[in-house]
Amino acid sequence: MTDLRRLLRGIEVFEGDLPAFDPRETPDEPVALFTSWLLDAVRAGVREPHAMTLSTADADGAPSARVLILKDVGPDGWQFASDAGSPKGRELAGRPYAALTFYWSPLARQVRIRGPVGTADPELSAADFRARGAGARAEALLGRQSRPLADPAERDAAVGKSLARVEADPALVAPGWTLYAVRPETVEFWQGDKARRHTRLVYASAPPGWAKRLLWP
Repeated sequence: MTDLRRLLRGIEVFEGDLPAFDPRETPDEPVALFTSWLLDAVRAGVREPHAMTLSTADADGAPSARVLILKDVGPDGWQFASDAGSPKGRELAGRPYAALTFYWSPLARQVRIRGPVGTADPELSAADFRARGAGARAEALLGRQSRPLADPAERDAAVGKSLARVEADPALVAPGWTLYAVRPETVEFWQGDKARRHTRLVYASAPPGWAKRLLWP
């Protein structure tokens, strides 16, 4: 056994007191339960509880994943934002389907959402952009996400000039800025257990409502 493998096997999981979860006492739709779990994470002091992993795939089916911030949850689904010209934006344009994963370690809770992805009206996307911090808007206005960078000084100079534009015209909006929403086909709630008797509850879309079922751990 390598030293790294020994180290990894020795790391304790599911420490502390974990919350109870009774699937029989859950609402008929997933947004209410998700909101309840998110608020539990906030109250528990979980850092960045609104952070989630967005998974997409390119035209060949090769997956990509990255962590970003949840913007809202509503009738249109779970919302996030990005530039349409970014790698994730291009992948969603060609294959508008995605998965979201939330993990709140202190609570041993995970939520997994899968479904098609839609875009919001341009006015809503623009409002989301203007609600960002000045530095975030300045960087997004450059439209260079994931492109090769020769020198950090080049980035700093470009962002500095872009920030001056933002300060001179706070109404500026990056042309490709887009508010997306994952419209869930399935939403899974996973509650960890110290004895590994994990509880998995899945909501599956069954218009006009939802069907619930349990899964083996």
